[in-house]
Formats: sequence, structure tokens, C-alpha cells
Amino acid sequence: MPQSPAQPSHQDYFDRQDDDDKLKEECGIFGAIGVKDAANFVALGLHALQHRGQEAGGIVSHDAEEGFNSARRFGYVRDNFTSQSLMKTLPGSLSIGHVRYSTAGKKGAVIRDVQPFFGEFSMGGAAVAHNGNLTNAEHLRKELIERGAIFQSSSDSECIIHLMARSMGRSIPDRMKEALRQVEGAFSIVAMTRSKLIGVRDALGIRPLVMGKLGEGTVLASETCALDIIGAEFIREIEPGEMVVITEDGIESYRPFEPTTPRPCIFEYVYFSRPDSIIGGKSVYEVRREIGRQLALENPIEADMVCPVPDSGTPAAIGYSQESGIPFEMGIVRNQYVGRTFIEPTEQIRNMGVRLKLNVNKSLMKGKRVILIDDSIVRGTTSRKIKDMVLEAGAKEVHFRVASPPTIWPDFYGVDMPTQEELLAAKMTEEEMRDYLGVASLKFVSIDGLYRAVGEEMGRNPAAPAYHDAVFTGDYPIAPKDMMAKGFKMKAAE
Repeated sequence: MPQSPAQPSHQDYFDRQDDDDKLKEECGIFGAIGVKDAANFVALGLHALQHRGQEAGGIVSHDAEEGFNSARRFGYVRDNFTSQSLMKTLPGSLSIGHVRYSTAGKKGAVIRDVQPFFGEFSMGGAAVAHNGNLTNAEHLRKELIERGAIFQSSSDSECIIHLMARSMGRSIPDRMKEALRQVEGAFSIVAMTRSKLIGVRDALGIRPLVMGKLGEGTVLASETCALDIIGAEFIREIEPGEMVVITEDGIESYRPFEPTTPRPCIFEYVYFSRPDSIIGGKSVYEVRREIGRQLALENPIEADMVCPVPDSGTPAAIGYSQESGIPFEMGIVRNQYVGRTFIEPTEQIRNMGVRLKLNVNKSLMKGKRVILIDDSIVRGTTSRKIKDMVLEAGAKEVHFRVASPPTIWPDFYGVDMPTQEELLAAKMTEEEMRDYLGVASLKFVSIDGLYRAVGEEMGRNPAAPAYHDAVFTGDYPIAPKDMMAKGFKMKAAE
């Protein structure tokens, strides 16, 4: 498969500029079939999904005359896949793409880890892009290597290609079905052959995947916002445990996994998805606003203004303001143009931390009792810095309200996050966290309040939770076998 030259590695793409303690989004995937210059639409779709991965991106396309072609680049889609000269190397009416934030494998500038991955099989080539994380990948990798497999990357996703290569299935979709029955964990996948676009979602539906219509063509995407950017019509979600095989003649649906009760990731509503996306038939923006309303009902406080930590805290802050009657103010402004470091990231610049990204509107803060609304607290380091900035601007009091329950447990299903020892809520009580942050009060929305915000009026049913919420509850729907082999201990059954 011809491949355009990879860019040299550049650490600036990976410099986070401060010790940002947000959970890092997993990955974003997009595919298109039956549309002219499909790679151009894939690039636009990936641009809309950039929030799900800023480290690197890749696109594979297929053309009847030129065969498979690919391009993989470090950095943002806008900096790479807007070049006409590059996009001309990706012809054809069938294409898939991936934006990456490394959740498995080594972090940093390793071009061979950038998806989609490609394999040549007896019945032709296939490319695969994966959003999620395989919880038995290390076991599979060891077994495959012992059987002669030669891995090109450190990504867990490459296991899928090797399992397909060893399958005796008579078609690539059949081989994929057999391969995926051997993996555990969370996965939404887009894949392509010379004539087919394939979409798969794991049996629990932990990671999202949607289907849209673009003229006579069909597209697959992690979120509906990626359909909107290209003017595609939303058709439906790929259902948990479903595989769709799409050709220019139609769509076939298969159920390769044992049926089970779905548990999609609730953190898609809290933080990962864009607010203009629709997940599970619900507006992400409206859910976040409702979380803020629940937060105000559960944890009222007298104050002069409600201020979001931009941008992810904004919808919840609006909901809190509407419910409490306390005015909403944009007291903190984000510098939208800070992506990667614009000058060499010396230690002095690193120490400026969040000030490179956020600035406090001093005229609003002086003498005010301020409620800061954020979507989560992970390590707490950034929250402390923001609180300091608000007090330095003259605020009288700072109250923190968090639009998710305390993050106590790590996620193993496609989210890059600190170890449990680094999670503030795993080692401190709420009162200790309040003292550590140095705020007048600290409150989180309850797990039942979060469930009510997503439409579960009775709150969370411990016997049969509707969502994957392990970061809050320790209730893992899939045992993280690789991590357990390294000593991780799951929460004891109550």
C-alpha cells in the first residue's frame, strides 16, 4: 500500500503545557463509502472529532485504479489534512480515518502507532480504526507473538489485524467477527476492504458509533457532530453488539456477540462528547445543563455569581444558574488559540500553567462570592490554580461545584487517566479535598443525580445500572484482566 512520507516527530504536539488533570478523550473514528473523494469528507469528520484525540491522525482510502493509499500525521487535522497535495494522494469513494490520543501503547511520537492499521489478506487488503481499549490485549499479544506474529506497533488495536490474519473465515467480515469474539474490553470500530465499509460496536456499547446518509453514500462516525459538519443526515446509532457491512448496494446487519444488557459510558455525557452531539437519543448539551440543575438542587449555596470553568463546565453552570436563580457570568475566559506550545516550552513557561489557557475577568470578580462549576476533579492540581486566580482577582469566596460524582477508580476502556493513587478522591474525603483545594465549600453531584440527569428518574439501580460508571462506583462491567495481572484490585462486592 503506497504511503505518504511521515512527518518527523515533534514533542510540541504532545506538550500539554501544564499539569492538566482532565481525563483525556479516547479516540475518534470516521468512515465514508459511496461518495466522491471520500477522504476529504473523512478529514472534515475527523476535524469535528478532534476533541477526542489531538495527538495524531490517519486516513486510508481505496480507489479502483490506485488501490489502497494512506497518510498518517502527528498533530491536528487542520494542520495536516487540509493540503490539496496530500489529499490528492488519497483518491477513491471509500475511506476511513482516526484521530488519536494514546490510551494503549507507548505515548509520544511513534508514527507506527497511528491508526488506521492495514493488513493484506488472501482475499485482499483491509484497514481498521479502533476507538476504545482491549482489556486482554497484553495476553493476546503475548500469545500471538509466541505463534509467530510480528507486531509493528505498541497499540492494542493491532491485535485485531493479527487475529483476522489467523482466522479461517472466507471473507474479511467473517474474519473480523471471529477476531472480535476473542477480544475483551470496549471497542467501536470502522474498517474497510476494497468494496466494503464495516462498523462494529462492542456488546455493551461502551463507546459510541453512529450512521449517517450523505447523498447516495453512507458514513459512520463516533458522534453526530461529525455528521453535521459534512451535511450528512443522521440515520441511527450502531446498536451495542452490532456489526454493519455497507456496500454501495446496501447495508447488512449482523450480531456476532452473545446478547447482554448494554452499558454505554456515562462519561460521554459528562465530558467526552461535544455538547452539540446526540448520544443515545439525548442532547449532550441538555444532559449537561440538567446535571447542573441537579447539582443546584442537591447542593445550594448563597453566592453572587455562577461561573463555569470553560469550556466543558459551561452547560452545567447554565443549569445551576437557572435552577438557583444566581446570575450566570463568564468570569473566566479561555484563550481559544492555545493548542500546542507556540514558543519553546521552557520550565518558566510550563510554570505559567493554566494562565496560558485561562484568564479571569477581574471586573466581575472583585468582592463577589463565586460558584465555580467544573465537569470533574481528577488530580485537583488545575482546580487549585483556577481557585488561586479567582481569589487573586478579588473574589470574596470561592465555592466549587462539580458536575460529576468523585472520580475514585481508573477507567480501562479507552480513557487515558491517572493511576488510582493519583486520583484525589481515591485518597481524600470530600472535606479533605475541600481543604486541599482551599475553597469555601466543595460539593459533587450525586450518582443518583447524574442518572436522573440522563433520564433515569429513579436514579442508579445498583442491581442493574444502565451505564458504565466505574470511575465513580468501581463497578466494572468487564474485568480488566491485563491490569489485574499487574496487581490492580477491583472493588469487593457489597
